[in-house]
Amino acid sequence: MDLVITVLVLLLIVALSGAAVRVLPVKLPLPLLQIALGALLARPFGMHVEFDPDLFFLLFIPPLLFADGWRIPKREFFLLRGPILALAIGLVFFTIVGVGYFVHWMIPTVPLAVAFALAAVLSPTDAVAVTSITGGSPMPPRLMHILSGEALLNDASGLVALQFAVAAALTGTFSLMDAAGNFAVMALGGVAAGAFVGLAFGALRRRLIRWSSEVDPASQVSLLLLLPFAAYLLAEHFGVSGILAAVAAGMTMNYTDVRKGGYVATRVQTAAVWSMVEFTFNGLIFLLLGMQLPGIVGHAKLDVAQAGGGEVWHLFAYVLAVTLVLVLLRFAWVWVSLRFMLMRALHRGEKRPKVGTRLVWTSALAGVRGAITMAGVLSLPLMKGNSPFPARELMIFLASGVILCTLVFGAVGLPLLVRGLKLPGEDPRVREERKARALAAEAALRGIGEEQKRVEESGDENAIALASHVAARVMADYQQRLEAAGEEGDIPEKARAEAGTERTMRLAALHAERHELYHLRRSHTINDETLRTLIREVDLAEAALTGLHSE
Repeated sequence: MDLVITVLVLLLIVALSGAAVRVLPVKLPLPLLQIALGALLARPFGMHVEFDPDLFFLLFIPPLLFADGWRIPKREFFLLRGPILALAIGLVFFTIVGVGYFVHWMIPTVPLAVAFALAAVLSPTDAVAVTSITGGSPMPPRLMHILSGEALLNDASGLVALQFAVAAALTGTFSLMDAAGNFAVMALGGVAAGAFVGLAFGALRRRLIRWSSEVDPASQVSLLLLLPFAAYLLAEHFGVSGILAAVAAGMTMNYTDVRKGGYVATRVQTAAVWSMVEFTFNGLIFLLLGMQLPGIVGHAKLDVAQAGGGEVWHLFAYVLAVTLVLVLLRFAWVWVSLRFMLMRALHRGEKRPKVGTRLVWTSALAGVRGAITMAGVLSLPLMKGNSPFPARELMIFLASGVILCTLVFGAVGLPLLVRGLKLPGEDPRVREERKARALAAEAALRGIGEEQKRVEESGDENAIALASHVAARVMADYQQRLEAAGEEGDIPEKARAEAGTERTMRLAALHAERHELYHLRRSHTINDETLRTLIREVDLAEAALTGLHSE
């Protein structure tokens, strides 16, 4: 019963934190608020949670990586694969080597393999945390695509490297050639396992729909929630990377969703459920970090004392030093990568875009560590044989401190750096959206015309008159959308102004509709079932309106 109460309290705090961060007088990143709330639960209220590292890893990592793989824009991922791979693979191993040797040099009592394990767990970045700390100045879309792609792949590469480092720390042996070969086998096997699970699920869903004509959306979403765990466990069963399997399953499911056609209810419910899962799991990880902080500090002091002594302030100096090294290594890697790209463009005779140090510093501070780093460091084994894992509590303290420092550095520096920042060759998202809206409206007009022609062929004069009247009304709506989706000019500007005014009027009407429905329920004119049906229609209509851009 105590465990159930604890879980319910944690879920309640996560839910309240999302509302609290919006009403605070000071703009505070949500992860920092959740860490602070977790520390409050641990200290004044004495709440404590103990968990098995392997169970923690299995519970939190697959769904988060699956959601990242599902959400990332695939076209931008492939178009920007050069800088993404440079950051997600090259920078990861550069960070592991640099930070690993630095930690071993700074704290000689920490074994080199354990230092590499810490560096591996610090290499994954968190693009979601970046978006929560940039304030009112959003990242340029192209840079955000790069950071999202990097976060997706370096989660996998960093956590796979962590597994090798932990194995080296446990066994005391390490071979670079063997590790490289095993890494390739694990990576390819993990990707194959994840793709197989994703494709198999897509085929199963199509078969179920063919058999029963329709599958309940709630049933489909429930099966989908199990998918990342299925991919992870299948890959781990065959000794390949479950981490990459979860990522591959997410990316594969994105393509099967594109091909599946209709099923609006399933898509709406899936998006809502996965948004809730991501928010809840990320929040729980940061809450658990906050709850562990008091104990982490105490155990880290013991680790330092047993390793030869040291003042408490040394611990915080270690955290600051590791954070600065991470930022500087990232700055150096991005600067060299950009110089290399500019030299290659010059060699090819291409136009060289102007890139300043402001962009490099933005990329450096955008390397915020978050939920994956926390989940990875808490998954470190408790024992090495019959003795405790070397410096485990110190490693957890350093990782926790680095997460806090990168969040604070990002919260202070990124809003200033990204304000007004533009990238050369920025992707024309607004123009693409307008073009897609125009083509979709043209297809809708053709569909209405074909349906009207079908009715006219039936020869029923009443049906023809009714179809003509309704078609004119519906086509006028799509014609307005088509005009509003045009390029700059008097007609598109007027159409967009009319669309904005119409949107405002429709929202006012929907709000009045909703208010009247609740009044009817309170007066017992309608029952709860009727209320739910009608309110759902109003909510979906409002969601369609508020989801559209007004420009």
